Amino acid sequence: MLNKIVNGQEVECSAEEEAEIRAEWDANDVLIAAQVAAAEAEAMAKESALSKLSALGLTEDEVKALLGVA
Repeated sequence: MLNKIVNGQEVECSAEEEAEIRAEWDANDVLIAAQVAAAEAEAMAKESALSKLSALGLTEDEVKALLGVA
């Protein structure tokens, strides 16, 4: 069982409260996993694009200039 603080005292959560908290934790885990996957996909796409630009013969400075990176 999970505990909570009520009026400065630690008490056990009801089964309904615990189920609600655990469902919220599970939902947060799903959101975090989706955010991590999106960030990884973006990084892979950027790396792929940089690789393709280099394969076309652009120098690193040209790629940086194209992307507006100082």
